[in-house]
Amino acid sequence: MATDYDEVRSDVKESQDHSLQALQSANAPDARSVVRELDEADAFDDALVPGGEFVSEELVVQVIPQAQDEFTCYSCFLVRHRSQLAREKNGHAYCIDCEG
Repeated sequence: MATDYDEVRSDVKESQDHSLQALQSANAPDARSVVRELDEADAFDDALVPGGEFVSEELVVQVIPQAQDEFTCYSCFLVRHRSQLAREKNGHAYCIDCEG
């Protein structure tokens, strides 16, 4: 008698059907509720700092313009003193750290 080894065995088929029914009948959340929960969690994350407390202060930063003896490196974009100028090429200045 020939045996078809590609055919699914009856005990495996029954267990697959049973596990599929168990997954379908499980109390799984729908996609909308999952998205809603994630959005609520993101809203809380925006207001928290690593310590866990809420921050309601506004940061005030004073911007100081670039001085005459300073340049902005074209490679690292840091404002450097003219003493750290390594080279200028095509109107772009490069600092010693980026050239070295």
